[in-house]
Amino acid sequence: MEKNLLCCILLLIPAFASSDFLLTHVRNIKKRNADNDLVVNGMEICSMKIDSKVTSRFAHNVITSRAVNRGNVPKEVFFDVELPKTAFITNFSMTIDGVTYPGTIKEKEAAKKQYEKAVSRGQTAGLVKASGRKTEKFTVSVNIKAASTVTFELTYEELLKRQFGKYEMFIKVKPKQLVKDFEIEVDIFEPQGIAELEAEGTFITNELQNTIKKTFSGKKGHISFKPTLDQQRTCANCSESVLDGDFTVRYDVKRTTPDNLQIVNGYFVHFFAPTNLPKLSKNIIFVLDTSGSMSGREIEQTKEALLKILDDIKEDDFFNIILFDSEISTWKETLIKATPENLDEARKFVQHISAQGLTNLHGGLMRGIDILNAAHEENLVPKRSASIIIMLTDGQPNVGLSNNHEIENAVKKAIDGRYTLYNLGFGSGVDYGFLERMALENKGLARRIYPDSDAALQLQGFYDEVSNPMLIDVELNYPENEISDLTTNSFKHFYDGSEIVVAGRFVDSNQNHLSVDVRGEGAHNALSYTTEQGAEQTAQAFQEQQYIFGEYIERLWAYLTIEQLLEKRITATGEEKENLTAQALALSLLYKFVTPLTSMVVTKPEENDNEEGIADKPTEASPLYYTSASAPTWYTSGITVNGELIGDKRANSDAKIQNSYFGKLGIANKHLGVKLTVTPEAITIQNGDEKTGFTWLDSVTLKQAGLTLIINRKKNLVLSMGSGASFVVVLHQVWKKHPLHQDFLGLYTLKSDKLSEQTHGLLGQFFQPIDFTILEIHPGSDPKKPDATMIVKNNELTVTRGWQKDYRGDPAHGVDIPCWFVHDNGAGLIDGAHTDYIVSSLF
Repeated sequence: MEKNLLCCILLLIPAFASSDFLLTHVRNIKKRNADNDLVVNGMEICSMKIDSKVTSRFAHNVITSRAVNRGNVPKEVFFDVELPKTAFITNFSMTIDGVTYPGTIKEKEAAKKQYEKAVSRGQTAGLVKASGRKTEKFTVSVNIKAASTVTFELTYEELLKRQFGKYEMFIKVKPKQLVKDFEIEVDIFEPQGIAELEAEGTFITNELQNTIKKTFSGKKGHISFKPTLDQQRTCANCSESVLDGDFTVRYDVKRTTPDNLQIVNGYFVHFFAPTNLPKLSKNIIFVLDTSGSMSGREIEQTKEALLKILDDIKEDDFFNIILFDSEISTWKETLIKATPENLDEARKFVQHISAQGLTNLHGGLMRGIDILNAAHEENLVPKRSASIIIMLTDGQPNVGLSNNHEIENAVKKAIDGRYTLYNLGFGSGVDYGFLERMALENKGLARRIYPDSDAALQLQGFYDEVSNPMLIDVELNYPENEISDLTTNSFKHFYDGSEIVVAGRFVDSNQNHLSVDVRGEGAHNALSYTTEQGAEQTAQAFQEQQYIFGEYIERLWAYLTIEQLLEKRITATGEEKENLTAQALALSLLYKFVTPLTSMVVTKPEENDNEEGIADKPTEASPLYYTSASAPTWYTSGITVNGELIGDKRANSDAKIQNSYFGKLGIANKHLGVKLTVTPEAITIQNGDEKTGFTWLDSVTLKQAGLTLIINRKKNLVLSMGSGASFVVVLHQVWKKHPLHQDFLGLYTLKSDKLSEQTHGLLGQFFQPIDFTILEIHPGSDPKKPDATMIVKNNELTVTRGWQKDYRGDPAHGVDIPCWFVHDNGAGLIDGAHTDYIVSSLF
C-alpha cells in the first residue's frame, strides 16, 4: 500500500440503563396448596408427554409439557429436560396463550452475538449446561401472566447404539411435581422384525409395574407408561411425585442374515451385526496409574474392578499388568497366557497394589506397547487375535515425558495402527481432551469414570464392552462410482453384541440397487461375502407409513456423518481441521441439529422486551455452565478509537486480496483528557500536556483517576476506563527479515455489555450483535470454502466461508474461529460505504 489509511474504528456514545428483576423459582419452592396439590406456588403442570418414534434404530423424540399459572400474579415457570449425550436437539418452541415462539438454529458465533445483545440490554439469559454421566440438561424459563398457559415442545434425535445385544433408549423422568396427564409413548418400527422388547424404570414400584404396557409383533413394537395421579404419589396423601429416575427401553431385531441394507430416496444405511461367530482370543495389556493421587478409594475401586475382570478373562487369552507412578513396574516381562494358575498369581499381584509417587504416563504406555510388540514379533500370541491396551489414569503426566503433544506422537508412532488403545479418565483431574485425542488416533475411544460408589462397576462395564472381539480389520466396500459422502466403512474390531452402521448417498438419487463386499478376519478364517438390496425390497418392508417420520434414512446419514466429522476434528489440525469443521457446520445448519458448532436461539417473550437463551451442545472435554446477567447500571461514554491501516511490505502477486493490518492505534477519552498512542514499537500516554512513553519490553501497571493501563511485556496491553469499556491491544511480531509481512497490532474489547447501542465506527457498529440468517450453503469457487446467502439489514449478500485467528488467548499462534467473508468491501453489511470511515488523523 503506497498510502496508509486512518479509519474510525469505534465511537462510544453516552447511554444509561438500569433494571430490577424479581424472579420466582417455581422449581425450588414446593408449597402445598390446600385446595389443589397439583398447584405448586401458583403453577400447575397440566400435562407432560414424551412421544418417541424409532425407525431402523433412529429415534425421533418429542417432549411436550403444558403449564398454567393458577395464581393472580405473574410467575416464572421452568422447563427442565435431561437429554442423552448422544442426542442432537432439532427443534424447540413455546406456545403462550395460542402464540408460538420458535427457537432457531444458527452458527454458534451468530447465536452468541444474539445472546450477547440480550445480555447487554439487561435481559436474563441462559445456556444449556450440566453434563452428567449419560445426560446433558436443557433448561429454559419464561414469565407467565396470571391465568395464562404455556406449552413447551422440544424435539431431539439420536441413533441408538447396540451394546450387549440390545439397542437402548434412555429417558430421564423428573417432572418435579404431580402431573395430571403424564405419558410416555414409544413406537418402534424395524423392517427386520423385533425379536425382543423390554422397558423398566429405576423408580418403578410394584404398583407402577402394571402401568407399563408392552406389545410387539412382527416389525412393530409399542411401549406406553401412563400412571394416574394416585400412582404418582410417594404415599396415599402425599403431594410429592415418585416419578424421579431413569426409564429405559431395550430391544433387538431378528437376524436371519449378518446384515441389513435399506435404500430410500437416494440414501442408504447398512447395518452389520453377524451372530454365532467364534470369539477371537485377545491380547490385553492393563496400564494402570498408581500415583499418589490414586490413593484411597480410587485405587481400591480399581483393584476391585481388576479382580472381577480377571475372573472373566478366558483361558486362550494373553494378558499383562503395567503399573506407573514415578517408576514403571510390570507383573511379568512378557504377555502371559490366562491359565488358572497364572490368573491366581495375577490376583495376588493386584491385591498388593498401592498408590504413591508421581505420574509417568508415557513410560507406562510405552512399556505396554513394547510388550505387545515383542509378543507379536516372537509369535507368542496367535496371528488371529485382537490386541488391546486399556489405560486408566486420574491425573496428568508430570514425570518423564510430560508434554501431551509429544506423548501423543510417540504413542501413535509406537502403536502404528496395530493395536487399539482405550483411555479411561478417572475423576475430574484428567485432561480428557488429551486422553480422547490419543485414543482416537489409535482406533480406540476415551471414557470418563465417575468417582462414585459404583466406579468399580463402571470399569468392569467398560471391559465387558470390549471383552469379546469376533472380527478384526472389518471393511465394508461400496462401488466408488455409485456412492458419495460415505461414512466410516473400515473398523479395527467388531465386538459381540455390538453393531456396525454405515450410511451414504447415491451419486444418482434415482438409483435403487446396491451391492456391498464385506471383508473381515475371524478366529479361524476370513469372512468374505457380497450382499445386495433393492429399493423395492425396502419399500415392501416399510408399508406401515404411520411408523415412519420424514426422510429418516437421510437424517440418519446426516446424524452419523456429523458425529464422525466432529470425532475426526478432535485429532485434526490446520487445514484438515478447517475442512472438517466447515463440513460439519454446513450439515448441522442444513439439517437443523444443535451440535458443538451450532446453537439454538430461544426467544422468550416478556411484556416489554424479548429474552434470549442459547441451547449449546456441551462436550466431555469442556462442559458448559449456566450464566445469567442483569442490566448494567451505566455505560462508559465519550471514547473514540481510530486506527492507521498498513499493508504488507510489498504487494503479494499470488494473493487475490491484499492484506491490511493495524499499524497504529489512537484511543482518546475526552472526559478524562487522555490520549493513548500504540504502535508495534512504543506506547505513549498523553494527559493534557504531559506525555509518558513506554516500550513493549516494559512490564507496567499504571493507575490514575478513571484509568488503568497494564502492559504485559512483549504480549499485550489492557486499558480500562472507569468501570466501563476495556480494550486489549495485542502485539503481533513477525520475523524481522520476513520478505512480506511486518509487525502489527490487534484490537479487542472486553466488557462489551458496557457499550452503548449507539456505539459506531467501522468495527464499533458490530459490537452490538446484529441479526442475520445464513441460507443456501453451497460449494464456492474454492472447494474448501463454501459460499452462502446472508440475509442482513434486509439485504441479500453472497458470503464465503473462511477462518480467522483470535489472538486474545494465544498472541503467538491464535485460535481459529469460523467467519463469513462479505464481498464488495462489506457493501450491504456496514452502514454506508467503507470510505465513510476514513479520518484525517488519529485524534
